[in-house]
Amino acid sequence: MLKFYFHHTPNPMKVALALEEMELAYELVPVDTFKGEQHLPGFRAINPNGKLPALVDGNTTVFDSNAILLYLAEKTGRFLGRPEDRGQLLSWMMFIASGLGPFSGQSVHFSRIHTDSAYATNRYRREAERHYAVLEERLADRPYVLGDDYSVVDMAAWGWIDRAAFALGNDDPLAPTPNLARWFAAVDGRPAVARARAIGNDVVWKTEADDVAKRALFPSNYPPAA
Repeated sequence: MLKFYFHHTPNPMKVALALEEMELAYELVPVDTFKGEQHLPGFRAINPNGKLPALVDGNTTVFDSNAILLYLAEKTGRFLGRPEDRGQLLSWMMFIASGLGPFSGQSVHFSRIHTDSAYATNRYRREAERHYAVLEERLADRPYVLGDDYSVVDMAAWGWIDRAAFALGNDDPLAPTPNLARWFAAVDGRPAVARARAIGNDVVWKTEADDVAKRALFPSNYPPAA
């Protein structure tokens, strides 16, 4: 059975959605990043980068959310779009992995955690908005990112667009992007999304963003003791 290493954050949620869409059996392994469990040797043996999510499939280990999505889609032969969409599939998966996700995450960090730099807050907020605008244009004439077919690209994007209020900092963040809003409503209304949202709800997670959590989440900010 698959082992799914999980925390209730955007990148693991993408994989949760994929597992539910693909109806794959899996064992949930909670990893509390606020407690620093991602840095324990047992997890670092699975993901040397110390990030969530990760997946173990027998003798195969996969980390990084978009890599896991591609692995699962290829394993099941589902949600890959048409063969002729392969180039676009890879391109948009990398757009999300290298752009939408990281810039959204940095926007959240500088607007909610480290708020002392107006430059950094503006920089990452505007870049997040720019990535939203790219998706808005892409979705102007198609229901899903690849076209008519719902795919792992949509699952990957959903994980971050679901947190738009945090990344963009307002109560109606998709109002300026109606095509993206329409797309999000279609994806978010899928039954698998409701099942994915329920994953880990019975786990008691650490929620206090105290010094322990900050040291666990942002270890590079804290040089090792001499």
